[in-house]
Amino acid sequence: MVLRAPRVGLGLGELAVAPLGTRALLSWVLDKGRILLPKRFQSKDLFVCTNMSQESEHGKWTVSSSDESTEENDDNAEEPSTSSLSHSGHGKTSGSQYPCSEARKVGHKRKASPVKFNDASFPTGISPAEIQRTSQEGLGWCLSSSDEEPESEGQPQHAQKEAVKEEKYSAPKKQPSHRFEDNELPMSQKPEKHYKVASEGQDTWDLLNGGNPFRFFVTKVKGIKSKYNSGALHIKDILSPLFGTLVSSAQFNYCIDVEWLIRQYPQEFRKKPLLIVHGEKRESKAELHAQAHPYENVRLCQAKLDIAFGTHHTKMMLLLYEEGLRVVIHTSNLIDDDWDQKTQGIWLSPLYPRLPPGTTGSAGESVTNFKSDLIHYLMSYNSPTLKEWADIIQGHDLSETRVYLLGSTPGRYQGNQKEKWGHLRLRKLLKEYTSAIPAQESWPVIGQFSSIGSMGADQSKWLCSEFRESLVMLGSSVKTLAKPDVPIHLIYPTVDNVRQSLEGYPAGGSLPYSIQTAQKQLWLHSYFHKWSAETSGRSHAMPHIKTYMRPSPDFQKIAWFLVTSANLSKAAWGALEKNGTQLMIRSYELGVLFLPSAFGLDTGYFHVKKKMFSGSNETVTSFPVPYDLPPEQYGSKGKALIIGVRELPTSSDTHWTQPCWCFPSAEAAQLGAQGACNGESSGAGGAKEEVLGLLDRCFPSLPDRPWIWNIPYTKAPDTHGNMWVPS
Repeated sequence: MVLRAPRVGLGLGELAVAPLGTRALLSWVLDKGRILLPKRFQSKDLFVCTNMSQESEHGKWTVSSSDESTEENDDNAEEPSTSSLSHSGHGKTSGSQYPCSEARKVGHKRKASPVKFNDASFPTGISPAEIQRTSQEGLGWCLSSSDEEPESEGQPQHAQKEAVKEEKYSAPKKQPSHRFEDNELPMSQKPEKHYKVASEGQDTWDLLNGGNPFRFFVTKVKGIKSKYNSGALHIKDILSPLFGTLVSSAQFNYCIDVEWLIRQYPQEFRKKPLLIVHGEKRESKAELHAQAHPYENVRLCQAKLDIAFGTHHTKMMLLLYEEGLRVVIHTSNLIDDDWDQKTQGIWLSPLYPRLPPGTTGSAGESVTNFKSDLIHYLMSYNSPTLKEWADIIQGHDLSETRVYLLGSTPGRYQGNQKEKWGHLRLRKLLKEYTSAIPAQESWPVIGQFSSIGSMGADQSKWLCSEFRESLVMLGSSVKTLAKPDVPIHLIYPTVDNVRQSLEGYPAGGSLPYSIQTAQKQLWLHSYFHKWSAETSGRSHAMPHIKTYMRPSPDFQKIAWFLVTSANLSKAAWGALEKNGTQLMIRSYELGVLFLPSAFGLDTGYFHVKKKMFSGSNETVTSFPVPYDLPPEQYGSKGKALIIGVRELPTSSDTHWTQPCWCFPSAEAAQLGAQGACNGESSGAGGAKEEVLGLLDRCFPSLPDRPWIWNIPYTKAPDTHGNMWVPS
């Protein structure tokens, strides 16, 4: 039997290789769960011979007699779960049922039925501040596709084409026919959390208009200092009557708990017409219908998803008031957990007044063309109901908008249609509405997200080719030769980030990067940076927000900032096909782009606000980035350990292995090679102790690992004294 080891490339510059012997040494490395290969080894078939399976905290190694197959087109590696979430704990069912991803279901299961850490050497009930960085043994390792693209194994390769449907639902056979009256709501067994919402004690209009020209907010987080929530919003704030007297509303989202959503509206608005735009199909669609059935004011609109593995991931609210219209574009699902202890982003529009009757043409348009772009996005659904909302928008004055709309809609686009959606839309906006900056090739790109799709066999397949080419565009005079030199920093939580979070390990249910996807793109890890948000008091509130930006080399300025629903995936951003003549997008996404020119700045950049909630005298055009800059790279406080393995023939029929350690210097390699095998035999272990001692000196700690949701973490407790067992 052959035990196949994963392959990883980590950018450490030139590395010298020292061959070392002994099967025991290799077993020690496997037990650490960290096998990394320099780039020149990645194309080789690498095996570890053994007569038994290896099992560690991150799951069993796959035992096979042949090389693992590799799929070229892997972006559709995940698709939405069609099963609902059941809040279950110890055999009891509580709360509403609603469609969600498998990772979400596991997170809820572990929150309701935690697995207690049973090692007496670790205290339980410790707070994030009390937990010090422990040994990273056993915290797991590897990487999955998108928050909205669960594993597709066993799923059909082509989704049936569906048109947008205005849905009128009949009661399911087992659904009670009772409908709730104005003041009557189904009561969840789970007590509802209470947040201080906008009130007379808080000047709401000052919150919306004073000192925040960007109208960019984060959500309130339970369990952090109150000063970090003073300028934040909960969904109950957004739906408060202080923001307007609601006439009707539309909610666009991915994961929706209808019962919970209705409770977020003030009592006087709970019977107002509500349209829910979703992408559910089959069983999930039936479950959503069942949720909505008790509410006569709720209508459902199913978004078409013509391309397999696409999702309706847009998160937007359209709020029609007696006083006007408001648009909210955000990153939170319409479920309780997403508005509780996570870092989320919100763009809240001004209150748009109605235009005089009979106004036509481009009246009420903004300098950013936000109005026409929003109408164009709604019309892409090909829905009569959304056409009604487009007409409503047409009748309002959106001229005060200072952001650009950036959306994705499913389809294959050619010609000038390519630049209307996805990363090519971002490229076009940056080309037309930004200007070149001196030495801009040294300005890195930052991407921050909660999930990751399949990037391909290496960085040239998408990340560092077409996607980076879009993100590095600044004005029309950008130099083509400089583009490949622009650094990319990707921010994604580590295992320790999740373990030490307010929610503990269950927070990882909203970070659905799976080991199946990770194993196919281990080269990606060298771009990863930790989550840290001391500036907003949210270092322990795991991010579900998605942001992208272009900071200066000293991270004191940014050329642009984007908050969006789009994770790092080709499904969300699009991928070029047919030799670059066609852009294919699978999912609906929506975000807003902040450019200095739209805010009257001719410098070409915003200054970064030093503290997001500070009352300092910083200029009002300092942008409130919600996390810390510069980001800290994985493993930057320790040194990476790299090993290559090759099979050696022997005089017998059996085969042994020869591990090849890679050190960051030729001198270390020479030391490591002393007494090691010369490649003619298995090397019976003479160098083992010396090498292990050298490793202790050269590599004091293993590097950080990205959070992977579908492997167990059992060697260290989270903030609630629990382990993570995703089964």
